Amino acid sequence: MDPIVKLGFIIAFSLFLLTCSQQHGEEDLYQAARRRMVKEDIQKRGIDDQRILQAMLKVKRHLFVPESYRPMAYADRPLPIGEGQTISQPYIVALMTYHLHLKPDDKVLEIGTGSGYQAAVLAELAKEVYSIEIIEQLARTAHERLQALGYTNVQVKSGDGFFGWPTHAPYDAVIITCATPTIPERLVEQLGEGGRMVLPLGAERFHQSLTVVTKRGGKIERRLITDVVFVPMTGEIGEGKK
Repeated sequence: MDPIVKLGFIIAFSLFLLTCSQQHGEEDLYQAARRRMVKEDIQKRGIDDQRILQAMLKVKRHLFVPESYRPMAYADRPLPIGEGQTISQPYIVALMTYHLHLKPDDKVLEIGTGSGYQAAVLAELAKEVYSIEIIEQLARTAHERLQALGYTNVQVKSGDGFFGWPTHAPYDAVIITCATPTIPERLVEQLGEGGRMVLPLGAERFHQSLTVVTKRGGKIERRLITDVVFVPMTGEIGEGKK
């Protein structure tokens, strides 16, 4: 990130915290920032599911980014988390979660754990979350972070998400948080009847289509949501294999 842009975010957030401290006294300042994020960046853009809004309000995004980026944790933008990866902007996290239509008893498979933020949001809404991260260091750190935060209904492992996690299939929902040129057939196989998959679909590095896939009668239906930009999926599918 450009140092001037980063400095601007830090200054703006510092002014915001100062205003919050004057208005809210002892209220947690990060919580005030989350409230602003949920109201301005998520709710006003059409996400009206109260369970999702409450989950986004509860999960502390600043704990999922490097300390140097915490002043920018509640800005509606992706941030670096190391290993060349990023944490998605809050609105996109909420949007993808919204289209999963999760119920409290659902079982979810996530491909691309990253820092664990999306997994934590899912854990607030579903019964079980299974998350796969191909970068071992990120998987280890995310696992430790989620455990420390009390998310006992999340399991994380390091591996190639292309293969999914068949041990716990079928899943009610699958979310892929990295761009894939095709819909992974093995993940479709692990999706239960009536299940939903949300993924950034497209071969271009800086342009994909956020897509919802629904499995009905063993076949899939696709629906385009919006254009997005995600880091590419690596592993088998990154090599062009199906």
